[in-house]
Amino acid sequence: MTFTAHCNQRWRAAVACMALAALIGVARASATAGEADQGVLNGIDVLARDGFKQLEGRKVGLITNHTGLDRFGRSTIELLHQAANVELVALFCPEHGLKGVLDVKVADSTDPLTGLHVFSLYGETRRPTADMLRGIDTLVFDIQDIGTRFYTYIGTMGMAMEEAAKHRIQFVVLDRPNPITGTRVFGPLNDGDGRLTAYHTIPVAHGMTIGELARMFNAERDIACDLQVITMQGWKRSMWLDETLQTWVDPSPNMRSLTQATLYPGIGLIEACKVSVGRGTDTPFEVFGAPWIDGRKLAARLNRVGCKGIRFVPYRFTPDASKFKGQRCGGVQIVLTDREAFDPLETGLTIVRELKSLFGEAFDVDHVNNLLFNAAILEKVKASTEPRAYAPLWQADLERFLRIRKQHLLYD
Repeated sequence: MTFTAHCNQRWRAAVACMALAALIGVARASATAGEADQGVLNGIDVLARDGFKQLEGRKVGLITNHTGLDRFGRSTIELLHQAANVELVALFCPEHGLKGVLDVKVADSTDPLTGLHVFSLYGETRRPTADMLRGIDTLVFDIQDIGTRFYTYIGTMGMAMEEAAKHRIQFVVLDRPNPITGTRVFGPLNDGDGRLTAYHTIPVAHGMTIGELARMFNAERDIACDLQVITMQGWKRSMWLDETLQTWVDPSPNMRSLTQATLYPGIGLIEACKVSVGRGTDTPFEVFGAPWIDGRKLAARLNRVGCKGIRFVPYRFTPDASKFKGQRCGGVQIVLTDREAFDPLETGLTIVRELKSLFGEAFDVDHVNNLLFNAAILEKVKASTEPRAYAPLWQADLERFLRIRKQHLLYD
């Protein structure tokens, strides 16, 4: 072989090696991209991927609603019903019913897909009874929460856990993301607990997933049920829902976007008062008002305070349902400018103070405590004579909660 031919052979070999390396790199990149493209896997996705082995041979009662879906849009009801190694025995639904469309007391029903009885946990009882649990050895919980203490689904979960412990039934939580991240923790702790809207002593915005909350409830409330959490894959605490590749499904009739879920811990505080929070409009929790509110005056005052990450625009609207149905309301539209900087509780309590200051007895301020559940904090807000930072009022309690919370977290 001549020297030139030898060099050509070596050059061709080197090119082949480089081509092979490039192909390997592309394959690895494609695999990584493929993993990234699938987004976060919920507990039901992990359960189905694993062939439902965690429920092998179990007789299951499923607590769920329309949000119980896998990443392909298949319902958890359908998946468990079709699983050959699992027997789905009964269904249970929370507030708003199995389809998530009711804003009234929910009655028992029959599921058209499976023919199974659907027991309501928002009707005559808030917790499963012994009769409902007959023939069940495992309760599975799969419902999307939104990260706010007074959203009732977590209270339903806690009460079901108590009954599971009482009847020696295993309790399995199929975990899902906290849509407003697992890092944002805001607000005072509630005075009392055990209610559907204040089941455990936690801040208004708790920064936990339903699986983490289940662990906390089980340990801190001495429920001691046989608890298993099917954890998510790929979820990080800093993720907002729009970073997970999860499809938004309205968790309840008036919770229609991630923006509304972000605003809800603050705006929801005034819902028990004589104020519309936009139910009966296209943008609930993005507007609020009443026939007696001067929106220009209120927007000017709120913008002058300078709550971080948010602005207020004078707005008029006429709800076609719920509070002030058919009545023209003055109020404000809320513009979220920086969701990371936004503090829902500072904003919510600032709104409370300004409504009281501007409109006096027309605003029934004491009803704020129907969801705040902290009378001392509300009294300090009522006594404020000028805008102030409220967070220092509950900071010590919040720090104690964060130390306890840390013991029950499942994700980085």
